[in-house]
Amino acid sequence: GIKVTGIRDVTPIPHNGCRPPKRRRV
Repeated sequence: GIKVTGIRDVTPIPHNGCRPPKRRRV
């Protein structure tokens, strides 16, 4: 899903494994 090691982005993250286009640590 869009759950990546506690990384929450408001941008549409494609399900490409666990690598979001933007690395934003909240």
